[in-house]
Amino acid sequence: MRNQIHHAAADGYGSGADTYVKGRPDYPPEVSAWLLDTVALGPGKTVLDLGAGTGKFTPRLLETGATVIAVEPVPAMLAKLSASLPQVRALAGTATAIPLPDACVDAVVCAQAFHWFASSGALDEILRVLKPGGKLGLVWNLRDASIPWVARLDAIVNQAEGDTPRYYTGAWRQVFPHAGFTALQETHFSQEHTGTPEDVLFNRVRSTSFIAALPPAQRQRIDDEIAGLIAAEPALRGQERISVPYRTAAFVADKVS
Repeated sequence: MRNQIHHAAADGYGSGADTYVKGRPDYPPEVSAWLLDTVALGPGKTVLDLGAGTGKFTPRLLETGATVIAVEPVPAMLAKLSASLPQVRALAGTATAIPLPDACVDAVVCAQAFHWFASSGALDEILRVLKPGGKLGLVWNLRDASIPWVARLDAIVNQAEGDTPRYYTGAWRQVFPHAGFTALQETHFSQEHTGTPEDVLFNRVRSTSFIAALPPAQRQRIDDEIAGLIAAEPALRGQERISVPYRTAAFVADKVS
């Protein structure tokens, strides 16, 4: 399975699962209503959390009352999910080899994940496991780079991305339109990630796959640059708690019956 995972995900998430749990923001409350109303989840429905990671988004799916199945290819992340959410059926698998039978789920949701496996093959496999009329939901939390200091933070992160797939490049959109799915419908929400600088800045950046996969000296250089940003930015300097503005992008498409 490792050969089917991008090297940044396999290396970075394999070693950085604990930091991922500490540093990643939650999702805005509006996402819960979106899951109920737009993705049509609820009691009696079954949803696949594809690329579920450590289960950061999975509780939002459980809150709908739907039965949740999680599929994740990185063993360290799947172990975190299984330990924290034992009520979820957690399976090792990839987006192009989902270990489920045909037409068995009402929805597939990919939170912070679809850019990793955006391909016609993955969409065909998602169509296979979706029931007729089922829905595909895609969700991403994104730092709001319209704020100047956030843009500078993003620049520190992006310099190390290499060939890692990222949401912001828009490359994932190239697989749409795709036969069997309706056009994507897009919604945006806003929120803030509030906490200590250690968690919402340092651990959030350290949890980025390609940064977690860097050699120690290069990871330290990224930490030093973040410390320099904090020292230079009045909104951050000397603060015990800070808030990082985020935008959440949510997309849905229906399987054509």
